[in-house]
Amino acid sequence: MPQDTFDLVIAANRLPVDRVREGGRSVWRRSPGGLVTAMESVMSGRDGAWIGWSGVPGKAPAAFEQGGMSLHPVALSAEEVRDYYEGFSNASLWPLYHDVIVPPTFRRRWQSAYDGVNRRFAETAAGLAAKNATVWVHDYQLQQVPQLLRELRPDLRIGWFNHIPFPPVELFMQLPARDAMLRGLLGADFLGFQRRTDAQNFLRACRQLLVDDDISVKADVVHAPDGHECRAAAVPISIDTAGMAELAETSGVQERAAEIRKQLGNPEHLLLGIDRLDYTKGIRHRLKALEEMYREGTLDPTETKFIQVATPSRERLDAYQHIKSEVEQTVGRINGEHAIFGAPPVTYLHRSFPREEMAAMFVAADVMLVTPLRDGMNLVAKEYVAAHDHSGALVLSEFTGAANELKQSYLCNPHDIARTKRTITRAIEASPEERARRMRAMHRQVQRHDVQHWAERFLSNLAAAPRQP
Repeated sequence: MPQDTFDLVIAANRLPVDRVREGGRSVWRRSPGGLVTAMESVMSGRDGAWIGWSGVPGKAPAAFEQGGMSLHPVALSAEEVRDYYEGFSNASLWPLYHDVIVPPTFRRRWQSAYDGVNRRFAETAAGLAAKNATVWVHDYQLQQVPQLLRELRPDLRIGWFNHIPFPPVELFMQLPARDAMLRGLLGADFLGFQRRTDAQNFLRACRQLLVDDDISVKADVVHAPDGHECRAAAVPISIDTAGMAELAETSGVQERAAEIRKQLGNPEHLLLGIDRLDYTKGIRHRLKALEEMYREGTLDPTETKFIQVATPSRERLDAYQHIKSEVEQTVGRINGEHAIFGAPPVTYLHRSFPREEMAAMFVAADVMLVTPLRDGMNLVAKEYVAAHDHSGALVLSEFTGAANELKQSYLCNPHDIARTKRTITRAIEASPEERARRMRAMHRQVQRHDVQHWAERFLSNLAAAPRQP
């Protein structure tokens, strides 16, 4: 049985596991995704608990142990899934925080559900945290938890990390709940963001929108009238670099990578994209560029193949159904025009894959295309680099947090299709020496700044934050 209280409590929207059917029985399996990958090694060996939704509406399962972690499910009703998660989190906050690529929708019922769920998370964390414990809250779904938790347990050290961008104040001020959202975050001792720009956007929002709250912002610290101080700074997330590098070198992954290339006809060039099926990921722009390159003859469909993995995401929302339909139509058009006797230039895979298969695809690919329109970090780019130390090429959007660190990638503006095409061509045609030089530099970067480095930086910043007198 899980213990009663813990020195470290992680609060995230989802648990790091999913309930699946195997051999006629229901079991918990590790979830895909950047947060789980990043936090798995952070939690290893620590006296910690993870609270989150199980992914199924209704009564929460009892607490349980999995992979050395104590997991504590939080219940969400079907209505709360609709209003808190699909509504306020993903139809209001997500598009607003991603530069309004899709217009956000605001409904008071959604905001009310968000408030209620955030309070439930705060109460659960308060009950699990030992005296003077550290609580690390994650992401945009739980922005009110820090203040609610501080009201319940002022003895706690509270941190929050934003995995997505934080928008400029000119966009953020559209949010009807903007003041409550800022006050909720200011309950933390330390706020971590992916980029310095994101932290600055938050500080500007506090300075401009909380003018009636008698707060002051000095450098990177927000000072509240009661003496509480909240610091905001960039602490970019990373990956388990050593784990991915070791996995990529195993004989099983190497053999599978060779098999993937063989199944595709051993093309001269193999391009790869791996994304959640989300309108922020730039999949349509990427396919548009490739479609034109095949049509113009820049790419030979018999010699240059492209694999696009699109992991299912939020498929009940209209915007996601629309992007799914557009991507499928574009892939069908490209293959209809350029396939030769069952050998399509684009292989489209709309499903999740285990980590070993992802590693094999990384190893197999000559060029990785990571071209989001907006992304807080993008850990797939770092995973591809970790799987290569002297080969491969990374085409990377300027609008990712990863672009600030992986400066030897082939940077592109995915909105500029013509320049994106030229960038892809440069990456494909680069000499082995140029690719090796670029990849080695990026590999050193992700080796030095891995997930453990990220966690230690965040937790040391949190521990150093001044406490309320």
